[in-house]
This record gives sequence, structure tokens and C-alpha cells, in this order.
Amino acid sequence: MQTMTFAIKEINQRTDLLPQLKLGFHIRDSCNDIPVSLRASFLLVNGQPETGLATESVKRNTISDEATDLGCAAVNRTVSSVIIGDASSGVSMALLRSLGSFRIPLVSYFASCSCLTNQREFPTFMRTMPSDAFQIKALAQLVRYFGWTWVGVIGVESDYARFAIQLFLQESVHYGVCAAYTHLYPEGLSHMDLDRLLNVIQMTSSKVIISFSGEAHMEGILREMQRQKLTGFQWIASEAWSTAKSLWKKSANLLKGTLGFAIQRASVIPGLHDHLVDLTPSAIYKLSFLAEFWEETFNCRLNGSVNTHYHGLGSYQGREPCKGTEILNNVYSPYSDVTQLRVSYNVYKAVYLVAYALQDMSNCKAGEGPFLKKTCADPKHFSPWQLLHYMKLANFSALGEKVNFDQNGDPIAYYDLMNWQRGPDGSLNLVKVGFYDASLSAGRNLVINDSMIMWPVGKQAFQSVCSNSCPPGFRVARRKGEPICCYDCVPCAEGEFSNTTDCSLCSGDTWPNKARDLCIPKTMEYLSYYEFMGVLLCAASILGACISLVIIAIFYIYKETALVRANNMELSFLLLVFLTICFLVGLLFLGKPSDWLCRIRYPAFGISFALCLSCLLAKTGVVLIAFRSRLPGSNAMKWFGIKQQRASVLLGTSIQVLVCVIWLLTSPPHANYNTDYHSSTIIIECATGSDLEFWLVLGYIGILACMCLVMAFLARKLPDNFNEAKFITFSILIFFAVWVTFIPVYMSAVGKYTVAVHVFAIFASALGLLFCIFTPKCYVILLKPEKNSKKQILQR
Repeated sequence: MQTMTFAIKEINQRTDLLPQLKLGFHIRDSCNDIPVSLRASFLLVNGQPETGLATESVKRNTISDEATDLGCAAVNRTVSSVIIGDASSGVSMALLRSLGSFRIPLVSYFASCSCLTNQREFPTFMRTMPSDAFQIKALAQLVRYFGWTWVGVIGVESDYARFAIQLFLQESVHYGVCAAYTHLYPEGLSHMDLDRLLNVIQMTSSKVIISFSGEAHMEGILREMQRQKLTGFQWIASEAWSTAKSLWKKSANLLKGTLGFAIQRASVIPGLHDHLVDLTPSAIYKLSFLAEFWEETFNCRLNGSVNTHYHGLGSYQGREPCKGTEILNNVYSPYSDVTQLRVSYNVYKAVYLVAYALQDMSNCKAGEGPFLKKTCADPKHFSPWQLLHYMKLANFSALGEKVNFDQNGDPIAYYDLMNWQRGPDGSLNLVKVGFYDASLSAGRNLVINDSMIMWPVGKQAFQSVCSNSCPPGFRVARRKGEPICCYDCVPCAEGEFSNTTDCSLCSGDTWPNKARDLCIPKTMEYLSYYEFMGVLLCAASILGACISLVIIAIFYIYKETALVRANNMELSFLLLVFLTICFLVGLLFLGKPSDWLCRIRYPAFGISFALCLSCLLAKTGVVLIAFRSRLPGSNAMKWFGIKQQRASVLLGTSIQVLVCVIWLLTSPPHANYNTDYHSSTIIIECATGSDLEFWLVLGYIGILACMCLVMAFLARKLPDNFNEAKFITFSILIFFAVWVTFIPVYMSAVGKYTVAVHVFAIFASALGLLFCIFTPKCYVILLKPEKNSKKQILQR
């Protein structure tokens, strides 16, 4: 009230603002009661104020000597053009609905209900108080910032609290915050109501309470909590009581660490403090507000006082009469405390909003006005709706701050985050520890300085959650019928990881670690040279090749001996060379596969065995044909001479070469990263590309082996010294046994074991040919040299 009168006085003394107009006012007590407020407002708008009734209002007035006195007598018959008030959202809504037909602007300095934003329902409403919609966003971000996802929400049964709680429940969903309970208590708190409220608070595990209450209601709640010794809660204050210092005196132990958003504070309103303490006796006697304040502050009795309210203990008449020497500067009072100019600052801006709107109206030029036929309003005789037009467009500065409004008549929201801290002497220090600025982008509009916060207990914030966060490797499993903040933690499924609340699949080339909290590269599996199996097969292949080379050396050294010469030395050398190649081909199957290596592996393997078997077939055929030519002087051998033998080897191999060329041109083998067998392992293998060509290569080797077996059977009756049939038969039988066994094992083996089976089959079949065919000859050459003569060979 005093800030309003100060602002009007300040404006009337300015020469740069409304120089041709003076402002006057009526002041009425709304008693925070709808019927009382309605009666007072109707009297104001009808121009018939009665003594003792009221709301707060500002009105226009023409220049006069009487107006400068700012007394009610000068203006008590003039209709008010604008009402500043009410502080309560509920009362403001009632006034707006009742005064709607008058189209009189209503400017509230403390009504924050988001419901008032509805311009279709409340077109004449404006406020210098931010809408609760912004405060709710700030509160939701605040509790999320500290990890409080399980909070209790209480409020007085009113439009303000009801709409605020509804908005909070909607907004909190976006931040993963749940309400452990919501409870609205009646305006008149009885002992039963308090018990019911405190039972709700105690029944849940939530340690954080958001209270959309007024100062008076909080006083009753805290008093009962003190009586029941309920402590250990983190209070979150709405702007309605976030700076209510009076609560601290009796409830400091409960309120220490309280956090709350307070409306923007003016660091100073120049001259306001002097105006507050400069009370004249006439003013004190005339106004019941001031008389009551004076008597309660100094505990004295004014003679002829108009005060009808008495708050103290003992007899009012027993008080000493006021001496008239009392000085407000000598005592502390919230009245004269200008360190928290928040609501007062809103009142100050509300008065200036009206003043600047009148100034803009005065600046209107004829023919350029905003009304019908481009007319202007007369600043001395205007309708309230015309003033409202300019108020909606107002854009001005108050104490250096830009003041403007959105399309709903709401100011841009800015809140200070206040922390209730205990000073060294036990007094309350309201410390700003952050702010919320709605003009900034999301993610940057809430700023908090954690290091400055004093908590209720210890040096850390309370934990208030329904369910603890799931550890890495687990996911959230919602509980049916319960809020989203209440859940169980279950392990992630195979192939999934989690470092938040949900499990996610690892990418194709990664796999979760044992804890399943991150993805690591999958194990690359292939038959390496360096692992035991690879070393063993590598050694075996090299050993086989070395044995072949040793036998070649033996045959070369003893090439002039009868046994070597009698066994078709050229084909024997070729067979040994090709067997050596077969052993070395096995090495190609070791190591990490690549496309080019895969394209060499299979065709080299197929061609090398085709060469071996073709040589063996030609070698057996020569002996057989030689001994089948029974007639003397037969020239059968000229048809199977050295050139024909080479041609038969070439022909037998060329068919295999042709199949391999077609294979490479149509669908060549390639490296394949196989993840189908083991989820945590990538098997790098050589895919055949075409199964048909692969089995054709194996099939052709089988055909050559069968032909060798037939030739060996036909040569079974030849002389022993020339007869290799039984050795060839044994070698081919070993060959067949290896490869027939190979097929099912190959089909069932996986990964590097498939490669190992392949290498073993090559090694075993080549070794069988080598030992069965050449070991007997080496035995005779090295250990039985007496049998290595032409006489012994021709003996039969």
C-alpha cells in the first residue's frame, strides 16, 4: 500500500511523465475475501466509495489543487478507471468475472495462477507477477537437477494451488519426476486437517515437499510438525512464501536448507525507505492500517485510534499511551525492511504501467489514433477499455529494468532461487543461489551455484527417489499400476548394454562386456599361425613338405639305380613336387582370411590335388599298358610315351582348372564376417561364394581318385617289383577315408575348426599318398640296396 502511494507521489512530481495529469487513488482492504472484495470493487467503479470498504485502485484525475493532497476527499466521487489488485488469484478471478461488463483493467501484483492467462475469459486482466506456468517449469527443473524424482506436493484448497499442482504434474512428466502424493488442505486448517496432512507426508518415502501455500498456512503446518517432532525434510517453497522471514523464528530447525523461487527483487527503490518511515501523526490516525501497525510495533495505544484489530496478550486498555516520540528507525520491522523488495517492486511496476499507458494515450496524434476512424482518446475523459488498449502495448523501463508483456498480459518471468541459511547468530539469511530466466533458451534458463547451498542436514542434498537408479548393465522394468519413477531393475538381455535406464543393442561389430555397461569390439576368430592348433597344423604341413623334398632328394641322388629308373622317374618326380605343393597349400588356410587369400585357397587346393591324382593315374597307366602289351615288338608304348603321359596329366588337371576359372569368374570365394554362430564373436571365414562350384571341385577330385583305384585294381597281377597297385590302393583308400570323413565334419564344424578340418584333410590325404607310394621305395633304396639292381628287378 505504501509503495503504491509512494509511486503515485513520485509520478506526480515528475515533469517528464504525465506533465498535464495528476494521479489520485482509493485504497480499500480486500480482507482476502471474495464478498468483501466484490462489494468494494462495485463501489469503486460506481464512484461511490464508503469509508472502511475496499480494494486497492488507481484512478485518473484532472489537475487541481485538491488532487495534489492525495486525499480521499478530493476524489471520492470519481469513478476509478483501473484497479490494482488483488494479491490473491481466487479473488482476482472473482473480480474479473463480476467486472467483465465494465471492461475495467485489473492489474495484479501477486496473483500468479496460470488460469488467469486465458485472455478469452479474462480479457481485461494484466499482472506484473509472472504466471505460475513459468514457476512450475522452474520447479520441475529444480527437482530434476538434484535428482529428486519422488516428491510430495501440498497446497491450500484454492485456485492458485489447484492449478499449480495440476501444472506441476503435467510438467514433471517431461523430467521423469513423480509425485509421491498430492494433498490439498482446506483454507481453515483444523487439527484434524493437520493430522490428515502429516499422515500423508509420513506414509511415503519422499523427503522433498513442494508447498504451494501461503505464509499463514505454513505457520500452522510447521507448528504442528514441531509438536510431532517431524524433521528431515527438504522444503521447496513456492513464490508465495519463499521469502517469508517470519516463519524462521519458530521453525528454524525445520526450514534450514529450504529452497524456493522468489519473484525478481529490486535492489533499491530510491526514496522508498524514507517514505516508509516518514509517517505523520495525521496519517497514522486517519488510516486503520497504519494505526494498527503503529500500536503493534511500539506496544502502545493511540488516543482516538481507528484501529479495531488487537493481536497482543493482555488488555488493550492496559497499554501505555503512545508518546508521539516513537521513531521507526530505532526498531526493526518488516515494514521498514527494504532488503527484499519483491512484491513491493511489482506494485511499483503496476503503478508505472498505468502511468506510461496514460502517457502513450497523451502522445496520440489526431487522425492517427488506434480507435474508430483513427481517433484518439482524451487523457482527461477516457473509457477504461481505451486505457486497457495502451496498457497492453506498454513497453517501458522501471529502475533500469525493461518491462513488457506478452499477448496474455503476462510479464517475462525471472525468479531468484533463494536458500534459507542459518547465520552465525541463528538468524535467517536469504541467500540467492541461482536464478531462472524464462527469456533464455531451454537448458540454459536455470542456473544454480551448488557450492553456495546450505542443506538441511550435512553437506549434501537428500536423496528422494521411489526406486534407486539401475546400475550399469540393468534396465528399468516398470511396475504395473505404479508411477514411472517406481520400477525394478532387471539385467539387460544378451547382446544389450546399458549405462542409463534402458538397454540398447550393441552395433554389429561390438558386444557388451561382462558388466554389460559398455560395448567392446567383438572377438575376431580365425585360425591363426600363433595359436596352438595353428602352430600344430603349420608344423605338420611344413613337415610333410620337408619329407616330400627329402624323398625328391633321395630319388635324385639314386636316379641311376634300377628301382628309380624302373618306376617312371619323371612322373615320380612330378608327383612328389605336386605333393609338396599340397602340403604347402595347407598353409594358405592359416591366418586372417582376406578376399584375395580366399580366392587362392580353394582353387589352389583343387588344382594341386588334381595334379597329384593325374600324375598317379598316368604313372599307373604306363605300367599297366607296358605289361599288357604281350606281343613281341608291340608298339603300344609309343602311344603312351613321355609326351602322352604329360598330356594326360595336363588333361586331367585342365578340367579342374576350367571349373576353378568359371568359379572365380562367376561367384568367387570371399572373406565373410560371420556373426550367426556366436553372438560375441565375429568368425572371419572364407565363404565359398558358390556351393555348386565348391562341390564340383571336390567331386572331380573324387572321380580322379576312383579312376586311380580302378587302375590299381587292374594292375594287381603285375610282377611284385613293378606292381605298385597295392600301395596305390592303400593310398587311395586312405584318401577316400579322409575325404568321406571330411564332409560331415566340415558341415558341422564352425569357425576356425572348419579351417582346421580342411587343413587336416589336405595334410592327411597328401601324407597317405606320400607314405603309401614312396616309403617302400625309399626303404629299398636306403636299407636294402642289394635289391636295388636290374637283376633283382627282372628276376621274375
